[in-house]
Amino acid sequence: VPKRILVTGGTGLVGRAIEKVVADGEGRPDEEWIFVSSRDADLTNAAETKALFEQHKPTHVIHLAAMVGGLFKNIRYNLDFWRRNIHINDNVLHSAYETGVQKVVSCLSTCIFPDKTTYPIDETMIHNGPPHSSNFGYSYAKRMIDIQNRGYFEQHGCRFTAVIPTNVFGPHDNFNIEDGHVLPGLIHKVYLAKQTGSALTVWGTGKPRRQFIYSLDLARLFLWVLREYDEVEPIILSVGEEDEVSIREAAEAIMEAMDFRGELVFDTTKADGQFKKTASNAKLRRYLPSFQFTPFRQAVKETCTWFSTNYANARK
Repeated sequence: VPKRILVTGGTGLVGRAIEKVVADGEGRPDEEWIFVSSRDADLTNAAETKALFEQHKPTHVIHLAAMVGGLFKNIRYNLDFWRRNIHINDNVLHSAYETGVQKVVSCLSTCIFPDKTTYPIDETMIHNGPPHSSNFGYSYAKRMIDIQNRGYFEQHGCRFTAVIPTNVFGPHDNFNIEDGHVLPGLIHKVYLAKQTGSALTVWGTGKPRRQFIYSLDLARLFLWVLREYDEVEPIILSVGEEDEVSIREAAEAIMEAMDFRGELVFDTTKADGQFKKTASNAKLRRYLPSFQFTPFRQAVKETCTWFSTNYANARK
């Protein structure tokens, strides 16, 4: 039976990566892939979402669409992040249920984890206390996907699940310095500092640590989850704890990749956000012990090259 796979948020960072991985030989003959973006339907609108599902009649859905932003944008618009994401997620999941979709894989985020917690964090700990207060709207909306998945399974037997990637980066990211995420923001900053011959100023101390996952690695894992992973419980998709890097180390990797010879300065008047949110990939490793992640510096180099080449039309 052929699969029709609808990918929401299909033009974003992860959607583009899945599209590339599928095009580069990971797709299968019995799979038809449909990538949609906000231009195709407003997913905060229930009728438009239902119409999208009735038009494409997917058998499977990868749900990536969300209202997203970096630390400083989240702090200002927690209500907007909550409402828009709750509407998007409810519309997508309920349209999937109503149109008989066999499987939905939604995308959560490690920022949903409790602020006060022990490390490493694993899949069983998602709801053990409030998330970090800076982005509570987004975090709680994402957590509710897990609640809803459980509900669809218990009441209707649906196989709706979710993945929790750590910090994703790669080509087609949002490289906006003000409200993008840390790695693409740094890449853009290094690019500009190189152009102007100025120092590279990094917000905060550079000490916080993050697990970064290359979007193309994440895309390959998404295909595995869609085809093979049968649990409703979410799964963390991440490099190991030992591959955590500090913001300083990330900045240095980017400087090296872009051959930036200027000075590195830390603006400690700016907030750091959480010091760390180390996630365990033990569950992933039980399923896929031999999965090979792209080495961090290689992935950074490829992303910097993509940004430099596509500077004119990159999101920034």
